[in-house]
Amino acid sequence: MDDSVAHTPGRDYSDEFPLDPGLIYLNHAALSPWPRRTAMAVQKFAEENLRHGAQHYPRWLETEARLREQCRDLLNAPAAEDIALLKSTSEALSVVAHGLAWQAGDNVVISDQEFPSNRIVWQSLQDDGVETRRVDLTCGASPEQALAACMDARTRLLAVSSVQYASGLRLDLDQLGTLCRKRGVLFCVDAIQSLGALPLDVQACGADFVMADGHKWLLGPEGCAVFYVRPQVRERLKLRQFGWHMVEDHLDFSRQDWEVAAGARRFECGSPNMLGIHALSASLALLAEVGMDEVAARVLSNSAYLIEALSKLSGIEILTSPQPGRYAGIVTFRHKRVDPADLHRRLLARKVICAQRGSGARFSPHFYITQTQLEAAVAVVEEETRTG
Repeated sequence: MDDSVAHTPGRDYSDEFPLDPGLIYLNHAALSPWPRRTAMAVQKFAEENLRHGAQHYPRWLETEARLREQCRDLLNAPAAEDIALLKSTSEALSVVAHGLAWQAGDNVVISDQEFPSNRIVWQSLQDDGVETRRVDLTCGASPEQALAACMDARTRLLAVSSVQYASGLRLDLDQLGTLCRKRGVLFCVDAIQSLGALPLDVQACGADFVMADGHKWLLGPEGCAVFYVRPQVRERLKLRQFGWHMVEDHLDFSRQDWEVAAGARRFECGSPNMLGIHALSASLALLAEVGMDEVAARVLSNSAYLIEALSKLSGIEILTSPQPGRYAGIVTFRHKRVDPADLHRRLLARKVICAQRGSGARFSPHFYITQTQLEAAVAVVEEETRTG
């Protein structure tokens, strides 16, 4: 988690993001605008459907296979067969939560900062006698130590977001993965607030499960999510959904006997979201073209600038940790005298697109956002909070 390397600005990618003039888009932790190439891929797919229907379906299957390989590369997964394409992060979390064989008295450890997707799914197991332990990440020497202190012999799984959606806190996945391996605990990572912004190596961190929908930092559409399952634990997930797409020889429709697909496609029960697949593949192509090291350097540079510039404004308190390695693409802040909801409304009215999360306003700029835009956003914050 060393972010000490300075970043030198490179190519301007504004041609890929022709947003309306005057709009400063700092809301990638909620919903990203599509790159130009993604919009064009969707238009081309729609035109093909209009003119040819599914005449060229084999080509669509090639795009589906390419997306799995792109996801494999993005996560450094061992093989494309370890990747499932699901509808959402929540669906992938549910596959894990309701696929594992639990026993009464087992517990799941999560943080007290989790987005509802990574809380409700574990709490839904309470009727089976499974306890969900919500950990105050500030109660230990580090967030990782706080999580470790709440784990015991009955802890079956640690489920964390790589970056917390409201505070922007970034966790040390390598450290947590090592902890889980030593204790024989499964490690589940909701990566929706980091995948596409920072590199994530599932083999290095030892994650058993990683999931992320495409509509945030991956710059894709809603409804198309990546789900990685470590091959050694794949068989431990009991299937709860069944259909034609999750079996071996899934294109042999006349076959009467069937067996579950060996790879992660077993978690895809029905027809793939081909529109979303074409769109997300185009978006990942852009991230690969820029390079994840460059993307991360720009994202971290943007966040570092915002933390420093906003902290200099009168009355502003930064809620995101300024410590290198503890922030990613999210910077959340509040003003001592301005209600967060009111500040959020003022910023939207000035075309600074952001979110209200936790007890503050949340900025989340991606790699293509320029310092000039960030300076303009900070100036708007200063103007809108000057009189309190």
